[in-house]
Amino acid sequence: MFPGLTTAYWLTLHGLVTILAVLFYVITSQLLQQRRHPSAAIAWVLFILLMPYLALPAFLTFGSRKQVRPRATTPLIGAATLASESSWPERTAVALGQPEAAPYETLHLHADGSAALDALWQVIDGAMHSIEVCTFIVGDDLLGRQVVERLASKARAGVRVRLLLDGMGRWMGGRPDLKPLAAAGVELTLFVPPMHSPLKGRTNLRNHRKLVVADAAHESRRLWCGGRNLACEYFEGSADKQAWHDLSFDLRGALVLQAASLFEHDWAFANGLKAAPATHAASGRAGSAAPFAPSMRRAQLVASGPDQVDDTVHALLITAAYRAGHRLQLASPYFVPDSALLTALCLAARRGVEVDLLLPRRSNHRLSDLARRRALRSLSDAGGRVWLTPYMLHAKLAVIDDVVAYTGTANLDSRSLFLNYELMFAFEDGDAVAACAAWFEKERSLAARHLPLRPGLWGDLADGLVLWLGFQL
Repeated sequence: MFPGLTTAYWLTLHGLVTILAVLFYVITSQLLQQRRHPSAAIAWVLFILLMPYLALPAFLTFGSRKQVRPRATTPLIGAATLASESSWPERTAVALGQPEAAPYETLHLHADGSAALDALWQVIDGAMHSIEVCTFIVGDDLLGRQVVERLASKARAGVRVRLLLDGMGRWMGGRPDLKPLAAAGVELTLFVPPMHSPLKGRTNLRNHRKLVVADAAHESRRLWCGGRNLACEYFEGSADKQAWHDLSFDLRGALVLQAASLFEHDWAFANGLKAAPATHAASGRAGSAAPFAPSMRRAQLVASGPDQVDDTVHALLITAAYRAGHRLQLASPYFVPDSALLTALCLAARRGVEVDLLLPRRSNHRLSDLARRRALRSLSDAGGRVWLTPYMLHAKLAVIDDVVAYTGTANLDSRSLFLNYELMFAFEDGDAVAACAAWFEKERSLAARHLPLRPGLWGDLADGLVLWLGFQL
């Protein structure tokens, strides 16, 4: 009857919704202390202004970056003690709220998937009291079924078995049959099921940590950890899945207590319990760990993710790039760094540090391969060397000089560095660093040098669009 009035009404309503959506974004970001990169913040605001009815539900579902839990209390250590007994990697990590380094024994870097699988079975089968497993994926394949069978068998034998499986990873693994676990008495918890908490802003925050802890409360405690999910392609492959190259390790000693504490931290959070800060009692100076001689090998757990106040792994990698003296070896399946990390790596290369980056020629995520092209050009122009493997490389490794080697679960992309719950270990003794460097050189010998080509105008615009759409929101 009054078409002009109707149009004005809907325009006014649309404007009101848009304003309220922007205000909700601003207020929520401030209250939750969401420290986004400026480009990500601009992307969200533009998304809300252009499509508020789609952007607001997307923000509620995927928008939270930090679910900060209480920072763990770092042991009271004098500055002189840290300066005299710890190198810069440990000092930096402690300043970021991570535990002191703790002693460990019998570190084994797994040479291939077969060695990694043998070590996994030894850890599980050798457990007498408890097994804690945290993983992103359990595959709906032969290996996934073997894992389920062995965990169920240990539970039936009276061992307390707990499995923490990421809610999204549960679907990505093909939804394996986990009913035998419950029937055997295994305690199973899904970490933030995607269909259960969309309005809490956590759906986009995944637990990418991978570890197996056996008998944490006993002297026989043992840890298996690394980048491998519990599916065929991460180990020996299968008839229809080629084996990926990955990096994992196992060890014994007091360091295992730090991993066990982090598991308890995540287990409580996933079960809706009050998550106490991850304890640092397993550090070299405090708690129940026995005193150790300065000559004993030590390593440091580094947790990163929404439960940490800082972006821990990102901060350590930037520090490493600026502190590196002669070499910086990086291995990752994906390379989509933010501008701060990319700048640090480029500056390291420009001042003469040998920066070597090892990637798969084609990863399992095509979007990531497209998004990495601009960063690879920048690093190559600065003097860094890029190496591409003919197979899928899933390992995560950073070796800095002869000082420290970081390995674990974090990839060199924005999802791992800013969104995922991740876990790395910092090894600083000479033998461990040398072993990691040798692993890197073995893989690099199978790779080919990559010299990125300069794209045309449309290619460069496409690269930027992929980065903006896929890696900013």
